[in-house]
Amino acid sequence: MNMGENTYYVSYFIDELFQNGLENVVISPGSRSTPLAMTFSEHPSIKEWIHFDERSAAFFALGMAKRTGKPVALVCTSGTAAANYYPAIIEAYYSRVPLLILTADRPHELRDNGAPQAIDQIKMFGDYVKYFHEMALPENAPSMTRYSRRQASRAYAIANHQNKGPVQLNFPFRDPLVPDLSLPNLWGERSSTYVNHITGCEQVNLQQAEEIFDMVKGYNRGLIVCGELQSHEERDLVLKLAEKWDIPVLADVLSNLRKTIHSNQYIISTYDAILKQQGIRDSLDVDFVIRLGSMPVSKPYMQWITAKQPMHIVVDENQGYREPTSIESTMVYSQPGVLIKQLLECKSMPNLSRDWVDFWLTNDQVAQELLKHHEEKLTEGTAVLTLSEEIKQEQVVFVGNSMPIRDMDTFFLTSNQEVDVMANRGVNGIDGVISSAIGVAATGTPVTLVIGDVSFLHDYTGLFIARQYDLPIRVIVLNNNGGGIFSFLPQYQEKKHFETLFGTPFNPPIKALVDSLDFEYNQPQTLSELRELLRGDFNKPEVIEVVTNRDENLQWHRSKWQQVYESLNREGLS
Repeated sequence: MNMGENTYYVSYFIDELFQNGLENVVISPGSRSTPLAMTFSEHPSIKEWIHFDERSAAFFALGMAKRTGKPVALVCTSGTAAANYYPAIIEAYYSRVPLLILTADRPHELRDNGAPQAIDQIKMFGDYVKYFHEMALPENAPSMTRYSRRQASRAYAIANHQNKGPVQLNFPFRDPLVPDLSLPNLWGERSSTYVNHITGCEQVNLQQAEEIFDMVKGYNRGLIVCGELQSHEERDLVLKLAEKWDIPVLADVLSNLRKTIHSNQYIISTYDAILKQQGIRDSLDVDFVIRLGSMPVSKPYMQWITAKQPMHIVVDENQGYREPTSIESTMVYSQPGVLIKQLLECKSMPNLSRDWVDFWLTNDQVAQELLKHHEEKLTEGTAVLTLSEEIKQEQVVFVGNSMPIRDMDTFFLTSNQEVDVMANRGVNGIDGVISSAIGVAATGTPVTLVIGDVSFLHDYTGLFIARQYDLPIRVIVLNNNGGGIFSFLPQYQEKKHFETLFGTPFNPPIKALVDSLDFEYNQPQTLSELRELLRGDFNKPEVIEVVTNRDENLQWHRSKWQQVYESLNREGLS
């Protein structure tokens, strides 16, 4: 016994997602989700990916959607299966990544009465989804199949347009659950979307752009600051504006302005190292900052502008308030590329101080040379620097949070090659990082993941996806046996509780874990050995473990920052 012609309700829904542009669905096994799982698997133009761990599956879908910029669907059964999606949904909401969360559910008569595998799934993700809808029970009436297509089209459009993000549709299903995939004309006869959506983008007009320019034209100490940028066009336009205005650009590692085909002297990749010392931050005044994209990783930068309170203009492509400093700001809602084109059309240019510009350009070169000059010792910083030097053209580096993203911000320096850096910085969590990186690799791009040992343990099950589909990912595990970032925080001085509560050494058996998956494993003992490994190609999963000591790592970093501070050219500083 099967669903019979009620299958059309589900098959038309799935085909409508395809008509709107859906290419990938990530399915976790379960009984109640059988109608969705089997029908998705039957669709000739949608690729299904299977993973047993819903938490990991959701981050895998997030990575894929983040890379492609298109919605990816998730399918799970009823009960706590859907609850395991929650961390990835929160990340998707804050990082503006489109996901279609399709949760199967018990029918209404089996809810709130002790039936097994039943929880309240109505709006279970709260405000972390852009849209929620409880689907009707499947029927084959024409009005219901039209309704099914309409909801599919609507959900896709909401996820994909204007502040992209996750949506949830909750599907109650009664037995029988097996769809009839032998039905004629299973997908219907549509060759276009059931509902057309024509949407525009946030932008200001030329007059408003000139007003923005007027706000800054009287000042001579200005900066462009770039967080995560979404497109190559935006990055190219930033470089053109920097050259026209003769203005330094503080480029966060996620801006992807550091690794471009054409070198650009205005890109300052070492600003975090320059601003590390309190003395520099106190004596360095700034008149205005134009920030494009999300807030940079650098904590010293945030401390500096919070203290200095410059004229602060934040450009965001969608309505929102991504401004954590709480300083007086002008929020400009426009696609960065559109605004920059308008600023390039302005006939006048800011008249920046030559000493100011030279301070940044000269000291960036000084800091880069110091950071590049190192002994043969293998440290977390030199491991990232070596990756920066050896990464190949058009690859992706995915970086974990906590210390890895900070080492990338410091040591991933400028060079003339196209390399994209990605991370889950919506809420900066250490969960799901492996799965997200593998999701990027599933789009066909080789990915090098830089991750800490705790984060590696947190998402170990994600590696089963890479094994299942033989995906091209290289994982560099920076293993300092615990939470290395806490050594840089005031908690480090609380010796009585530090190791137990913050250091958290779990002595992870990285090699044994990797060997159990039959991945290639290496543990270089020297920087030269690591360099040789990174120079090699990879087209399947492999893991490189870099073992370090947390206390030595702390002292090594502090020594590097002190060297930069002592070598800075301070002419024009005050």
